[in-house]
Amino acid sequence: MSVLKMYSLLPQDLIIRGNKMIKKTSLILTALFATSVMAADNIDNYLQGAPEDVKPAFHNVPKQSELPPLNYVNQPPTIPHSVKNYQITKNVNQCLNCHSVEASRITGATRISPTHFMDRNGNFVGGETAPRRYFCLQCHVSQSDVEPIVPNEFKPMKGYGE
Repeated sequence: MSVLKMYSLLPQDLIIRGNKMIKKTSLILTALFATSVMAADNIDNYLQGAPEDVKPAFHNVPKQSELPPLNYVNQPPTIPHSVKNYQITKNVNQCLNCHSVEASRITGATRISPTHFMDRNGNFVGGETAPRRYFCLQCHVSQSDVEPIVPNEFKPMKGYGE
C-alpha cells in the first residue's frame, strides 16, 4: 500500500471512529438522563404524596345586607360583599370610594373606624388614613358561604357571635 493510499483511508477511519464515539456518548448521556428523571419522580412522590382534589368555592358571597356578628374583642369586621377586582395599591384604595368618612355619609356603607387614622403610638395622623391601616385586606376578609376545608372548632367569646 502506498503512502498516498494510507492518507486517503485515514479520514474515513477517523469518521468511523468518531461515529462510534458519538453513539457511545449519546447512549451514556441518554442513560444518565433517564436515571435522573426516574430518581426525580421517586423523590416527588415521597415529598408531596398524592395531590388533593380540593377546589374551594371562595367566591360564594352570601347575599346579605347586615353585618355578621363579631366573634371576639377587636375583631376586624368581615366584608359582606365581594372584593374581586378591587384595586388597592399605594396610590389607589377602592374601598375608600364607599367607606371613607365623606363617602360613607352618601353611600350608607360602614365608615372606617377612627383607629384607621392613628399611628402606632396612638397619635392621630390627620385626615388621611394611616399607612399601617391603608391596605384593608390585610385584616378584613370577604365572607364566603362555603364548607370548611379543614374542621373548625372555634367558639366565639361569651357574648359574641351568634
